[in-house]
Amino acid sequence: MIPHDTASLLVPRFQRSEIFGLVAGIGTTFAAVPDLVVMLRRQSGEGMNPRMAAILGVFQILWVYYGVLILSRPVVVWHVIAVVINFLSVAAYLHFVNKEKAAQPMK
Repeated sequence: MIPHDTASLLVPRFQRSEIFGLVAGIGTTFAAVPDLVVMLRRQSGEGMNPRMAAILGVFQILWVYYGVLILSRPVVVWHVIAVVINFLSVAAYLHFVNKEKAAQPMK
């Protein structure tokens, strides 16, 4: 009982599985955005673990490569966006940590 993957009614040049993959990828791709927004509002890297974001970014790059290998647009699109979000998180963290270090008086 394997479902037949037909052309999407919404966008005929996409398969139904691609439309489903694009919709499903929204949640996992943007899961890190709230932490990034909080960090930007607080203007502090406190509470953020840059190693976790860096490790996640490396594996998301592997997912992009996997998506290219299997010719899956949803996998490639969502993981490229996720890589950018993780890069922004790490860059913001480094910016705020350096800003905080510069603001501390020298001992």
